[in-house]
Amino acid sequence: TDLSEIAPRAFEHALALARFHQAEVELAYVSEPLLPGPVAPATYPPWAILDPAVRGRLGAALEELAAPAAGTGVRVLSSVREGRVVHEILERARGWPADVIVMGTHGRGGFERWVLGSVTEKVLRKAPCPVLTVPPPAGGLQLEGSVLFRRILCPVDFSAPSVAALGYALRLAEQSASEITFVHVLEWLVEEEPGARIAGFDVPEFRRYLEKDARERLRQLVPAEAKDWCRTREEVVGGRPWREILRLAEEREVELVVMGVRGRTPVDIALFGSTTHHVIRGARCPVLVVHSG
Repeated sequence: TDLSEIAPRAFEHALALARFHQAEVELAYVSEPLLPGPVAPATYPPWAILDPAVRGRLGAALEELAAPAAGTGVRVLSSVREGRVVHEILERARGWPADVIVMGTHGRGGFERWVLGSVTEKVLRKAPCPVLTVPPPAGGLQLEGSVLFRRILCPVDFSAPSVAALGYALRLAEQSASEITFVHVLEWLVEEEPGARIAGFDVPEFRRYLEKDARERLRQLVPAEAKDWCRTREEVVGGRPWREILRLAEEREVELVVMGVRGRTPVDIALFGSTTHHVIRGARCPVLVVHSG
């Protein structure tokens, strides 16, 4: 947490997940000292150590943030760390080890919306576990009851990360008896005029073939027994993947998007940005990002 205005909403989701899964939560604040020149993450000099009074105020702020956990039965730990923010988050996630990292997103607009290198994006690329991002508009989750997410959307492009995400989505849906929509987006040929021909190639017919093939592949990925404990739907649509995912999430009033992330390097994301990052930046609901391994 950065103790900003988005912190309470992110913690609400972490707390709801922890209560539902009988887990514990750690609230971690990382102070990143301003030091001259490049400094290795684990080698800060003595003068970088936080003033005890400042550390005390940060600890009190974390306790105030954790107040909603009282009476829920969820154990909440808190820590004030010092170092490079991303490094400290990832080190703690590996060493604990964490099952999920929950982070708020600021939802900035304009140029900042697409700038690479934010803390959240760096954590997403390198995290050893799934990452749940919570945007400012996200609704709160219920701390009581047997349902965590009522409607889940899971985009599938048949890559290893998206198949891993499908498994997570199914497990979450099973636990809550949710409605889950699996969608595959056909990104090309959708701009062609109806009846278009390219050197004798029947574009509309080929598009129908791709749609049929994608629907069949989706059906094969979803276990038949899944329909015994949740409502499943398979859809194939055409367009830009991130736009269609955001459109469906809005239209269906989805409470969670579960999707895989392909690349972990800046180059992977720099190629006009990955679908995952576009969705995270535009979603009004939480997004659970899953790596394939």
